[in-house]
Amino acid sequence: MSRVTLETLPDYARHLIAAAERAAAYNPVVRKIRLPRLELTAHLGPGVLADALGHALVETRDDQPETSSCRIFIVHPGIPGIPEPAKWGDAHFTEHGFAKRLAETGLRGHHFHDLDFWQFYDPQRRVGVQLMASTDAFPPWEPGAPLRAFLHWEYAARGMRLAHAGTLGANGKGVLLAGAGGAGKSGTVAAGLLNGLDSVGDDYVLIDLANGVSASPLFSTLKQDPQGFSRLGLTHRLPAHGPLNWQGKHTFHIADIAPQPVPATLDIVALVVPHIGGGGASSIMPVSRRDAMIALAPSGIAQMPGERESGFRFFSDLTRLLPCYRLSLGTQPQEIAGTIADFLARGAS
Repeated sequence: MSRVTLETLPDYARHLIAAAERAAAYNPVVRKIRLPRLELTAHLGPGVLADALGHALVETRDDQPETSSCRIFIVHPGIPGIPEPAKWGDAHFTEHGFAKRLAETGLRGHHFHDLDFWQFYDPQRRVGVQLMASTDAFPPWEPGAPLRAFLHWEYAARGMRLAHAGTLGANGKGVLLAGAGGAGKSGTVAAGLLNGLDSVGDDYVLIDLANGVSASPLFSTLKQDPQGFSRLGLTHRLPAHGPLNWQGKHTFHIADIAPQPVPATLDIVALVVPHIGGGGASSIMPVSRRDAMIALAPSGIAQMPGERESGFRFFSDLTRLLPCYRLSLGTQPQEIAGTIADFLARGAS
């Protein structure tokens, strides 16, 4: 199938999943990763993505039970039975129309035009395929949060959600940090970790609303631009930090700077929206639920393919369950961490 249209899209998805399953023996690398209530098995070849699966995901501890498993096949032409990626054949492409057509047949998927990069997932069978034009033909953000779309679809089917947010906590209690790029969210997470606080992740964390609001870790990746990297004192602490990523940022991992292991979960007691303040000291003040929703939901919806309607409902429920605050950031990492630690010690209200 050289061109795919909305009409043929479900057939193409099922064809690729079946082809990838048949070709499983030709993928020399099998990674089994234990995540919250899930064992993910990835079949792929050696290279950047295989390395990323080894260090960019936070594995759960042995005492945490799994409730299900899923399999993802990362394939490309050159593997026997795997075709060249198809082109999009309709005149117009919209993410919403693409997702709606697949959902009508019980499937999920995503297409990145620039690279003819396809991802399809069958949530009933819990099996998916990622088809690339070659072993390294993936979007530049993929190694930082590998297989993010598949985890989004799997957890969404269970009523949970990947949120584009950071976290900081202490003694099992934590805050969810939400905001657009440049708001200071990632720097706040790194400052907290360097000064004794816990985190279950920056950028993407797993949120469950079943019993209050809890956040669990999926990805260990942290990012900082060179200015923030220097301000946090990481230039000397992490001298072998490697080249800048596609956003012009340094990438590193929670374990590189945290004095203690990543906790299995944090009970979230507040939604906090950081912004770069004008003063030397940090402060935390109440903010409207509307403003908190605007800070949290749009990027979480836009960066997670499909599940739009359920996503807005989920984030609306989350902001109703939590008190919401604005964090005006000071200039010193230790002072920022202390402000959050004091806030947690007092208890959100």
